[in-house]
Amino acid sequence: MSLTALAVKARARELGFDLCGVAAADRVPELTHFTDWIARGYAGEMHYLARTADKRTDVRRVLPSARSVIVLGTLYNVDRPYSTEIADTQRALISRYAWGDDYHQVIGRRLDALVAWMREAHGEAFDARAYVDTGPVQERAFAQRAGLGWIGKNTCLIHPGLGSFLFLSEVICSVALAPDEAGLDRCGTCTLCLDACPTGAFAGPGVLDARRCLSYLTIELKGPIPEEWHEAIGSRVYGCDICQEVCPWNQAAPRSGDPAWQPRPAFDGVAIGELASRSDEELRAAMKGSAMKRTGVGGLRRTLDAIQRQAHRTAAPGG
Repeated sequence: MSLTALAVKARARELGFDLCGVAAADRVPELTHFTDWIARGYAGEMHYLARTADKRTDVRRVLPSARSVIVLGTLYNVDRPYSTEIADTQRALISRYAWGDDYHQVIGRRLDALVAWMREAHGEAFDARAYVDTGPVQERAFAQRAGLGWIGKNTCLIHPGLGSFLFLSEVICSVALAPDEAGLDRCGTCTLCLDACPTGAFAGPGVLDARRCLSYLTIELKGPIPEEWHEAIGSRVYGCDICQEVCPWNQAAPRSGDPAWQPRPAFDGVAIGELASRSDEELRAAMKGSAMKRTGVGGLRRTLDAIQRQAHRTAAPGG
């Protein structure tokens, strides 16, 4: 049988994907801004972005025979309060994408199953590359092109029905599939995400200075977290969701019941002091098979130390 976009979307739903759309594997004019973003130094220590900048501006440099980009979205917004709704300042806050199992592995298996089905269904050999936040692909740009939503002022992909707590992944392939209509910007005049950022990390709508972002500071930064950001971190031990949590499109967004994304007991509502008192072995065991492995125990302790230092400064006379 001939592979169709409708058939791919149906199979994607069966495999657990919440969204699926198709974009033509053309050069996306908006991606030319990426090199300027790099030149401004906004990527900080994420040097891999500069090394792959050429590929990121044209997906055909990743797969020369590419004709279609199948973009998939997976909702991970589970049934727990947003951090902005939690009054307990001693609770360790972890970005919700890292609460459950490592999305690279879970979605990677689903992508492999999708590609295997595509090869069987198509019946003819074709080239394909599948990525889960790992390849040199500006997935949000293609997600918007594929009709999965629009890129908000906080740089996240927003779907009008599901919100922005979405894992994005893609299959780049040499099969020509019918593309979807691009998503339209529906942020309007709203600036809640920009105004809520505790470090002022947005240089403007849609322009993030990663060096000031709490997710960057607690995950990507390799050295000590500069003291000037300790107060803004609060009790956020891994990542930050503030700019998504205040977004109106996430207020009535559905919750995912997928077991893969449910919070691990070791990190579910845990206090800062309790987390800091655990041994390296206990933390390592809790992180196993989790996206939190990216920082490792050392990175987590680095952030916990910054949080506790700030607490001591605040508690000290004149603090």
